[in-house]
Amino acid sequence: MAELSLVEAVNRALACEMAIDESVLLIGEDIGANGGVFRATNGLQARFGKDRVVDTPLAEGGIAGVAVGMAAMGLKPVAEIQFTGFIYPTIDQMINHASRLRNRTRGRLTCPMVLRSPYGAGIHAPEHHSESPEALFAHMPGLRVVIPSSPARAYGLLLAAMRDPDPVVFLEPTRLYRLFKQEVADDGESLPLDACFVSREGKDATLVAWGAMMQETLAAADALEREGVDVEVIDVATIKPLDVETILRSVEKTGRCVIIHEAPRTAGFGAEIAAEIAERALFSLLAPVKRVAAYDVVVPLYRLERQYIPSLDRIADAVRSVMEGS
Repeated sequence: MAELSLVEAVNRALACEMAIDESVLLIGEDIGANGGVFRATNGLQARFGKDRVVDTPLAEGGIAGVAVGMAAMGLKPVAEIQFTGFIYPTIDQMINHASRLRNRTRGRLTCPMVLRSPYGAGIHAPEHHSESPEALFAHMPGLRVVIPSSPARAYGLLLAAMRDPDPVVFLEPTRLYRLFKQEVADDGESLPLDACFVSREGKDATLVAWGAMMQETLAAADALEREGVDVEVIDVATIKPLDVETILRSVEKTGRCVIIHEAPRTAGFGAEIAAEIAERALFSLLAPVKRVAAYDVVVPLYRLERQYIPSLDRIADAVRSVMEGS
């Protein structure tokens, strides 16, 4: 066991799988000699060589396209996009090729690639470095979308993503990269994809979150406990495909639900979760489902950034509201 930050856990997972499987290779901008903009790939080129840790030009669409070609030919590329604000050129390749390759070839070819990117606000970067576009990728049939919330989950989920035979978009919360450390066993054991984690059990209300928002959500749960409110906290982890059953079981038990995410409210993935609850657990609800999300604006710079991210107080207020049945 080692005390690792989330970015260190990502590095360990990459190194672990590269040592086990020679078909795994890394491509991206400045990931080799520089170790990546956040140092997630630090030391890996020196260990595995330039043929397996490949620096690319500044061309995100090209990075994704090369990864699709590599995957189709039997390799397992892990492509890094420096920031999610630069991830949009990859959507052409991810929609038109990566997500469709298995179906297009009737299973003769698959696309075992991972598209990694730092994700979300909170580090005082320019607005093109702080976005949360998970709902865009979740809308694409054929893609998995995974967002870890801790070092241990980053390690286990990234191993699972690299071992998956189909394309995975792996979004790493930038705000969590060095926020805290956690004991992580570098043992090559993966965590299950397509499954929510119940991070805290409770009986009064269900809080559903993912990624960096788990920090504020768990803090709100602690604050509410001091008021006598016992909440259950679910870490979605895999956005697509969504483990609806875990969420429904919790909502059927508590009768109340608050969904928290850092992406803008309109058409955010929280709306999909709310719709599933409305369709399948409506008569279990004691109050309307509430969403606590970022505002429908571009991520503001610096001084307003913390106001943009849903806060402990906003989450707690939403829970108080559903406890009152409103």
